[in-house]
Amino acid sequence: MVNAGPRPVRISSPPGRLEATVPLLESLRDAVGDVPAILALALKIGRTAPRTGEGDTAHLWEPLACVTAVDVAAGRVLEPHLDAISILTQAEFNAGTGAGPDALEQARDTEDQTWGVFAAEASGLRLEAAPGGAGGYVLNGSKPWCSLAGQLDRAVVTAYLAGGASSGDPGGGARAAFAVRLHDPGVFCETPQWSSRSLREIPSGTVRFEGVCAVPVGGPGWYFERPGFAWGGMGVAACWLGGTIAVARDFRSALATAAKGGSEPDQIALAHLGETDRTIMSLIGCLARAAARIDAGDLSGPEARSEALRVRGAVAAGVERIQAMVVQNLGPGPLAFNETYGKRMADLSLYIRQHHAMRDDAQLGALTLKGDTSW
Repeated sequence: MVNAGPRPVRISSPPGRLEATVPLLESLRDAVGDVPAILALALKIGRTAPRTGEGDTAHLWEPLACVTAVDVAAGRVLEPHLDAISILTQAEFNAGTGAGPDALEQARDTEDQTWGVFAAEASGLRLEAAPGGAGGYVLNGSKPWCSLAGQLDRAVVTAYLAGGASSGDPGGGARAAFAVRLHDPGVFCETPQWSSRSLREIPSGTVRFEGVCAVPVGGPGWYFERPGFAWGGMGVAACWLGGTIAVARDFRSALATAAKGGSEPDQIALAHLGETDRTIMSLIGCLARAAARIDAGDLSGPEARSEALRVRGAVAAGVERIQAMVVQNLGPGPLAFNETYGKRMADLSLYIRQHHAMRDDAQLGALTLKGDTSW
């Protein structure tokens, strides 16, 4: 299997537009495993990347796919950084939702700050926000699944509003988003008990907040209700697509190398390569259409949630199918002896588990039953 130089992943840009990204992708290839170097590249990309919904969404998703095609872990670093910048920009644009002047200042102060997005929940852990004066809040409690918290500068975190109420929230409080500085006193990043062999350089652990000052980003419920929440979820799917395109390229390269050596692929290998091709082209089209709909304003309301579930579900299913076909054809050899291929397969297998499989399909089914579909 030949590890060729990095190649861009095109979703809908003109073919020549992405050629300028090749030097950056080459730098990224040389930085694999070096998290500070990857974060520096994420800062560089973030300074010029468009924001979701501002008319060039596909060209935001393309860097995510391109980077993840080089190294899945690098895509896992870049995606939340770009998502946080988009969230802060959306809060600035929608200042009437509760984002005050301090939050808007946070939105502008992103050029030299690395960002994460911490919105997961876990049983037994709870982060609460209470008013702290001057329009600010104070965070107390613990937040799980905080990737690279000890190496990032800031984060958008979700927290329960102390004393709030929401009928749909079994935890007993409405949630809101806040911008925090991760190097402030009172922020304690626990060392994750990361036993996984996948995404080893991106451990996700618990962060404890003790009286940490935070500024609101949107009002109660805004973070989850905004269309950008669904848009960001489709950005993650662009990363998954990039990772699986790299796997597909590995597959094609291995078959071509074997053919040059006199071992022509059999009908099963060719059939699987053909299925891989049509699956990838279908997924690229799916993301291109979604990006165009976002930019046209067609996904600026509740329908964005259904579309995100469709896109994420389609990409996740495609990723898992392609991984299965490639492993069946290439066997254990490259998994055991090709470090780049083995790392890519392991990292992608863990990353794709952000998709909730049949539970997400159940959500989509409930929305479809209500009539949220075009068919």
